[in-house]
Amino acid sequence: MEHLVQYAQIQGFTAIALGLIIGLGALGACIGIGVMGSKFLEAAARQPELVPLLQGRMFLLAGLIDAAFLIGVALAMYFAVANPLLGKILSAAGAGQ
Repeated sequence: MEHLVQYAQIQGFTAIALGLIIGLGALGACIGIGVMGSKFLEAAARQPELVPLLQGRMFLLAGLIDAAFLIGVALAMYFAVANPLLGKILSAAGAGQ
């Protein structure tokens, strides 16, 4: 019975962690892209002749920012589907029986 309680606690804490990873990652990515976009518009208004150069770099950085967020989502999905922490509880429950 104790193993079931530990199992449920690990699942609950994992769900909270997944929400934090995805939520804070999305918030950070949105803020980062927003700040970068505003700085791009300021630079484009100041020097319009540099827009093609700056636009390419802006899209590169937008891709890197999104890639960092997606890595966090992939890590969160790994823990949601194949949580390595649950394996120890299940093996301990099997050994105790």
